[in-house]
Amino acid sequence: MSAAVKIPTAGWYVLGNARLHQSLTPGLDGPFDRDGFVLVDVAVAEGRIKGIAPRGERPKPPRTVDLAGRIVLPCFVDCHTHLDKGHIWPRMPNPDGSFMGALEAAGSDRLVHWNATDVARRMDFSLRTAYAHGTKAIRTHLDSIAPQEEISWPVFEQMRENWSGRIELQAASLIGIEGVREEKWFGKLARRVAAAKGVLGAVTYMVPDLDALLDRVFGTAVELGLDLDFHADETDDLAAVSLRHIAEAVLRHKFEGKILVGHCCALSRQPDREVKDTLDKVAEAGLSVVSLPMCNLYLQDRRQDGTTPRWRGVTLLHEMKARGIPVAVASDNTRDPFYAYGDLDMLEVYRMATRILHFDHPVADWPRAVAATPADMMGLDGVGKMMVGGPADLVIFRGRNWTELLSRPEADRIVVRDGRAIDRRLPDYEELDDLMGGTNGHRGAEA
Repeated sequence: MSAAVKIPTAGWYVLGNARLHQSLTPGLDGPFDRDGFVLVDVAVAEGRIKGIAPRGERPKPPRTVDLAGRIVLPCFVDCHTHLDKGHIWPRMPNPDGSFMGALEAAGSDRLVHWNATDVARRMDFSLRTAYAHGTKAIRTHLDSIAPQEEISWPVFEQMRENWSGRIELQAASLIGIEGVREEKWFGKLARRVAAAKGVLGAVTYMVPDLDALLDRVFGTAVELGLDLDFHADETDDLAAVSLRHIAEAVLRHKFEGKILVGHCCALSRQPDREVKDTLDKVAEAGLSVVSLPMCNLYLQDRRQDGTTPRWRGVTLLHEMKARGIPVAVASDNTRDPFYAYGDLDMLEVYRMATRILHFDHPVADWPRAVAATPADMMGLDGVGKMMVGGPADLVIFRGRNWTELLSRPEADRIVVRDGRAIDRRLPDYEELDDLMGGTNGHRGAEA
């Protein structure tokens, strides 16, 4: 398609016979097909969408780029990533694919290698990759265990400035909830997060003083005007119910900020009565939830006895969505001990989520889970949707329906930003070889 479809480099134009999805195009009239698509013409001028009109039997408009029914989606929003960990696999692989193996490997690598130059180069590599795939906004978690917070937060601030206008970049602190016990240090970290206009975050475990620690987190967030982002229950342990405790803390504090909770894997293993109680509280508290299907499929239920895993590791998105809880899916880790693969390609995430979580039969408005819904979670107005007056930030695919779109990598997609096609060349892994000790992964594989 890249050779046949040429996006003008100047002036206005019309994307004719474009196939848009109703869930990502507010106010668009049908007729929609059974999967929610409609053929339209999209007028683009001065970097913005000037009009969207159903194709019907109208004559072809002037300056039309005929897409012949190809799918066009708004640029993606990736609301849960770990850019500071990205691409360390060649020098620090997970020894056995387990969650504990990932924690220990990542922690060891951080202690030895994560200076400002190392973190900045890997983050920039990841951002160039995501941008080329069509992502417009990213939230990354930043390991903020002392002294790493003094290194990574300044790097993030510089990256955000460098990428302004291309990727809307947010960051959330990442510490184990037990770190909140160090009241003085935690207060200092929270103020650092606030100074960077970041999000306050933690990983929750079923520690005996969990509620007291959550009270301190919520109290600090209220004091500093911060939103919250938690990792919760990333385990198959039936006793892991910290998601419920987070919801109860919201209600206890009458917290009004945005809260995003990631993973929540254990929920899918628990008895129905407990699930209902938890989800009712999550809905009442107004929490949003993001599932990380690729990373959780990789780590969860990995058996060291060589037997086959028995569950998918994802949370109950369908049940959440039925209660009105906003839900999304995201990339999570990329080529690090928590997930050995991935490329920050949200089409891949959606493709995998469709297969793992059954985002089909019907498709309904599940496409919002990689665009409009995470944009709302991140407080980004007008992002993740296509609408008249909005920016012409979109991705043109070869596929003309879901089965075509989700069956191939769509490596020749066209990414349009401010109405113009971008250079989609991906950065070469060789760029990072010197950070990996000059190897392409053989040393790490043998270690």
